[in-house]
Amino acid sequence: MKKLLCMLLCLCLCAGFAAACGEEETGLEDLYSAMLTDLAAACDDPSGEALARAEESAALINDGVAPVIVENWRKIWLDPEYRLYVYGADDPAALPVTGRHAFVVLGFELENGEMTEELIGRCDAAAQAARAFPESFVVCSGGATGENNPDGHTEAGLMKAYLSENCGIAPERILTDESAMTTMENAKNTFEILMANGIESMTVITSDYHQRRGSTLYGAMAARYERAFGYRVELIGNFCYPAEADENRAQFERMVASWQLNEIVHLPLGGE
Repeated sequence: MKKLLCMLLCLCLCAGFAAACGEEETGLEDLYSAMLTDLAAACDDPSGEALARAEESAALINDGVAPVIVENWRKIWLDPEYRLYVYGADDPAALPVTGRHAFVVLGFELENGEMTEELIGRCDAAAQAARAFPESFVVCSGGATGENNPDGHTEAGLMKAYLSENCGIAPERILTDESAMTTMENAKNTFEILMANGIESMTVITSDYHQRRGSTLYGAMAARYERAFGYRVELIGNFCYPAEADENRAQFERMVASWQLNEIVHLPLGGE
């Protein structure tokens, strides 16, 4: 399984770079590819050699983004003390919320045009957190997903309706991105919302198994936005809906995180 995942990761990274650049890989692209592959491998490398190679690649890239990605990966994926705040177990009032803040709720694929139990759980977690911090915004992200969705319901639209109608969250507090179809697009689209509303800090709300990937991508997007626009937003926490996942899912999350980080570092941003 591990070998298969590594092979898939390499193929995905190569395909991603080719699509992003439309030309043969340059030295910088090779460095990013090597860095991201090594980061994924670092989770199964107790020797630390893969992480050391990733750090070397990041130092050579030296673009203000690669070192942030490596540091976030070290903190989120490799530090055994990394804290997950879990809905139903932790008091959301303990979350480290500061400044002009937003809870960013990531969507989950719809079933027959309706929210699944897991997406409702993410919304319940968001509602509890939003009630604990009544000045915070709530940003719901997710497009029209799933099969048999003839009315084109979007994750974000249903989430906003549920939060306002079932959970008592004022609709004017809830901002929506109804286009995202992947976690990378969640980050891309919601950062436009965050910057437009002057958000200074944010907390990712998703399922526990998905939280590390979401936070990794949002950290990378934050570095891109700071470099491109001088806009700084601090990723200060998480609040997770507890869902069942096995080790294979964890390996899958790492692989896809590396692939989607590749997409983020090549996104064209107007300020660069």
